[in-house]
Amino acid sequence: MTAREQLEAIFRAALQAVQPGEALLRHVSRKGDRLLAGGREYDLGKGRLLVAGAGKGAAPMGQAVEKLLGDRIDSGLLVVKHGHGLPLDKIRIAEAAHPVPDASGEAAAAELLELARQARPEDLLLCLFTGGASALLPAPARGLALEDLQKTTAALLASGSSIGELNTVRKHLSLLAGGQLARAANGANVLSLIVSDVVGDDLSAIASGPTAPDAGTFAEALAIISKYRLAEKLPAKVLAHLEAGANGEISETPKPADPLFAKVSNIIVASNEQALRAAAREAEKLGLAPRIIRPELGGEAREAAARLAQLAKETASSLGPDDKPVCLLAGGETTVTLHGSGLGGRNQEMALAAALLLSGEKRISCLFAGTDGTDGPTDAAGGFTIFDTADRLEGKGAKYLENNDSYNGLKMAGDLFVTGPTRTNVMDIAIMIVNPPE
Repeated sequence: MTAREQLEAIFRAALQAVQPGEALLRHVSRKGDRLLAGGREYDLGKGRLLVAGAGKGAAPMGQAVEKLLGDRIDSGLLVVKHGHGLPLDKIRIAEAAHPVPDASGEAAAAELLELARQARPEDLLLCLFTGGASALLPAPARGLALEDLQKTTAALLASGSSIGELNTVRKHLSLLAGGQLARAANGANVLSLIVSDVVGDDLSAIASGPTAPDAGTFAEALAIISKYRLAEKLPAKVLAHLEAGANGEISETPKPADPLFAKVSNIIVASNEQALRAAAREAEKLGLAPRIIRPELGGEAREAAARLAQLAKETASSLGPDDKPVCLLAGGETTVTLHGSGLGGRNQEMALAAALLLSGEKRISCLFAGTDGTDGPTDAAGGFTIFDTADRLEGKGAKYLENNDSYNGLKMAGDLFVTGPTRTNVMDIAIMIVNPPE
């Protein structure tokens, strides 16, 4: 196999391990009218079964639920990114925009919230969430409009803020996030099956935590706005809403001690860690020595690429002719602070930055890719870094990078990695193969 083929095989193995439908079925089972999950039993004969959820991988989760519980489902709605739907019988699919929310998402979020409000104490609200749900479920708080959420999301995405910071703000502009979907369920049993797309698998951050307690506050949301100097870039209504909440004029999101969570269970069924372990197993099958890098990927994409490139060089210098090739694996999620007007995403930016730093390093090959198959507003999952990637850019690599135009740079080099929708999302994976000297 070529290095490129090895990189892709390792990535595909990681994806297979976190396919949402299969992961869900590993965590729940059924015995007659009883659903077993997370050490709890739910009696499906006492009330209705309502299914609600959202995310890039929600559709295959819906298929798995219909396979297991299709005869008991009363109604359901899942919201997915445009082009990520699958055929379902009992559960309706709605499609919406990501990462900046649109009117389709707003309408679907309102319908999802109404579904939860129809629940009764004897019912089970079964929720299915994967990465992308935050943007797919824009439910503007009273006094705000979708346009306010769109502008706020776009400003935060361009600022270099982390996904956790973005979600802290979004929760406090929503009627649904930060535990508020669980609060709307009128004391029904709530079971959420979740594919994690955040570092550390923080339940309050995944999908902005619709059924998880929220320790964040309006004051913290304001602090994030201040940190990134966004006050003048945001709608005045957004700032006024956050300030009113900080002053106690608007109810906070439900906190960990809230008794409503006694009937709520949140279970993570797939995560980046599972994907990395599967990638390591595949690397071993290919005759490589896998090493999972800690801590997780984070920070600016270019800076993360520089750290990984340096580690790859150090690894190369440590290998002797009789050593196995090494496969360095890292997972997480970086950010990009936009300075240019080009097209790209955080994984493509990492690939392009690494290409400039590893030019001529014939023993090192890399793949940086998003597990959801979509990197930024592009059709690519990420990009390859081969020793001659920079050469194929004909000296224009630095210009592409400066303009945040990694997509077109990698396209010119022939090193874009395109998978199409994977219908899962457990953040990003970096794979680096380091060969010993001949």
